[in-house]
Amino acid sequence: QVQLVESGGGLVQAGDSLRLSCAASGFISSNFNMGWFRQAPGKEREFVAAIFRISDSTYYSDSAKDRFTMSRDNAKNTVYLQMNSLKPEDTAVYYCARKNIGGSVRNPRDYAYWGQGTQVTVSS
Repeated sequence: QVQLVESGGGLVQAGDSLRLSCAASGFISSNFNMGWFRQAPGKEREFVAAIFRISDSTYYSDSAKDRFTMSRDNAKNTVYLQMNSLKPEDTAVYYCARKNIGGSVRNPRDYAYWGQGTQVTVSS
């Protein structure tokens, strides 16, 4: 069955870096567009980044652009989110997800499969 398992979160200070991993099983992740979202307490789930199956091109939210990099390792069936220059406002649970065919990469309702999430906390 389809499974996504995130890891790599933690408690860091402002300005630090983290790399999140999302290990996929039950499907070949390179055949799908994949996304990272985050959700802070009391807020809606927010799009962060996506990687497209064609050409592995990427797309970022304004808050992630220039600081975060999404990538994939097809041999490991894993996608990553490298986060640099972290800010306290980046504090959230981060989720990876497999996108459905069609729809918008920014809309969480266009993703059918989700991981359990990994907590990222950035202290000031």
